[in-house]
Parts: sequence; C-alpha cells; structure tokens
Amino acid sequence: MLTVDYDLLGLRPGMTVLDLGCGEGRHAFEALRRGAHVVAVDWGRSEVETTKRWLGAIAEAGEAGRTDDGTAARYEVVRGDLLHLPFPDASVDRVIASEVLEHVPDDATAMAEIFRVLKPGGRAAVTVPRYGPERICWALSDDYHANEGGHIRIYRGGELRSRLATAGLEPGPSHHAHALHAPYWWLKCAVGVERDAAVVRGYHRLLVWDLMHRPWLTRTAERLLDPLIGKSFVVYADKPAAERTASARTWTAGAGRPDRERSAAAG
Repeated sequence: MLTVDYDLLGLRPGMTVLDLGCGEGRHAFEALRRGAHVVAVDWGRSEVETTKRWLGAIAEAGEAGRTDDGTAARYEVVRGDLLHLPFPDASVDRVIASEVLEHVPDDATAMAEIFRVLKPGGRAAVTVPRYGPERICWALSDDYHANEGGHIRIYRGGELRSRLATAGLEPGPSHHAHALHAPYWWLKCAVGVERDAAVVRGYHRLLVWDLMHRPWLTRTAERLLDPLIGKSFVVYADKPAAERTASARTWTAGAGRPDRERSAAAG
C-alpha cells in the first residue's frame, strides 16, 4: 500500500532515494523494484531488521530493478535518528518521509535535515495524516495518539507547506490518499483501539481484500473519495537547484560507516 506517487516524485533508475522512518519498508521495496539505489532509515530495531530481510528477499529473487547502465539497484538499511542523519550534505536525489513527521517533537530539525541531504534540484515526498480524518480519531480516542511514539500533532495542509518552505524547500504538487482507511480508524477509535471488535475485523478484511485484488469498484471509490476523506496528505517539495561547490561530497549507497547497520544487494 503506497502513499507516495512515484511519478510525481520523479524517481528514475539509478537515483539514490532515502526512505526516512521506513517502518517495514513498503516505499523502499517499490523504489528498489524501480531501479533506485535505496537507503532505508528507521530508529526501531525490529523495523530495520524486517526491512533488511525483505529487501534482501527482493534482491535474491531478482526483482530489484536495473539502473541505466544495466547494473542491479543496491540497498542499505540504517538504524538512525531523523534529527541527525548520518549522511553528507547534498548526497541523495530523492527523500521519502511518509507518516513520520507527526511523531517527531522537533519537526523543524527533521525538515532541515531533509533539505541538507537532498542534492540541489532534488525532491522530497512528505506525507502526514490529513487534518480532518485525524481530528476525528483524536476526538474519539485518546489511546489512538496519546502513547509513547504516538502522534503528537495534526498538520493542516497549509501549515505543512509553510514549514517545509521555512526549511528551504519549495512545496509543489499535493494530493490525498487512502480514503478507504479513514472509516477503519474511526471505527477502531469508536469501539476502542485495543478491542477486537467484529465490525473492525470485518472492515480490515475488506481492506486486505482490496489490497490483494485491487478491484475496479474499490479503486474507483477510493479515487473519488480521496479529495474528501483521504487519510493521508502528500506534498512534493523541491530543493532549489544551485551550482555545486568544489567541496561538495558525493555519497552512494553502500559507503561504509562503522555506526551503520548495512545490507548490500548482490550485483
């Protein structure tokens, strides 16, 4: 289930993409399949291990895409802090930060780090829970957000764009995603996020069925509903193009640092 539109991200084979707060790697997997060199970053050890294992399986199955010169795309999985990214300035072509900034107390520093590591002319895709659907979840249940590692803020679209601009990025296209997921979370919050209610189980089965089969009916419904109740807000923002200085360093996925947890795809 992808939140980011890779065409709007402008991801091309051979680019280096940094997936921040990668979770279990859903966006990293698609980037690798498209031939990008992937660096997936998360603070959670289990998330890092899961993403590493699945990226390895994709590579071993020969499903990693090819770059323009025909070599297999590479990957690296890093346990790291979004406020202190272990990468040089101007070192990656694309950044994905999906459903992560709402967890970070110092989101201004996280956005500044995104700006720092992007190459001039690079693009970031930032996704956060949409204000309206998220506000309903907060109103229905404190347990939904008031927990360790939970959501600490709700962004309005204009506020997110303004904060990205303050960090030096130039916000561009935006859209909403996952309208069918908003009612699921409203139901879950209404009955209790920890309760195994039959209505919640039933709706979850619908979402899994939709994910597996992608029928035209639910795909059409979600496309029509996204502007109204899409659960996620997605904005694409560019780092202004500028002439590189002679001292600018180039970093590629796989470059060793002793404080990283790395995994490199064969080929």
